[in-house]
Amino acid sequence: MHTSTNRAGEHYTAGTGLPSKDFLRPHRKGCTITIEAMPGSDRTEIAGVNEWRGALAVKVAAEARGGEANDELLSFLADRLGVSKGSVRIVKGERSSHKVLFVPLSEERLRTALEEG
Repeated sequence: MHTSTNRAGEHYTAGTGLPSKDFLRPHRKGCTITIEAMPGSDRTEIAGVNEWRGALAVKVAAEARGGEANDELLSFLADRLGVSKGSVRIVKGERSSHKVLFVPLSEERLRTALEEG
């Protein structure tokens, strides 16, 4: 589905007039990124965008126990984005599959890094 942006910077799903949720939001010295993690997958990779939840869907090879999936997710994203693992932080949802992470990159650099990988 195609989205467009109005003058206020809100994203809309074409033909519906309803705002779509974006998984990236500028935040102080970087961005927050909303993630829908899928632990226990065959491999760690970006699976796509869940527009309904406004989240980047990420398959995670590690199981969701003892913080293993969170560690794998942070390592994967840090590597993909070219930043240190310690600079990517879980802001919300440490024990949930729906997470909000902070990344110290501008929205433009973050989108470019996600699209290139």
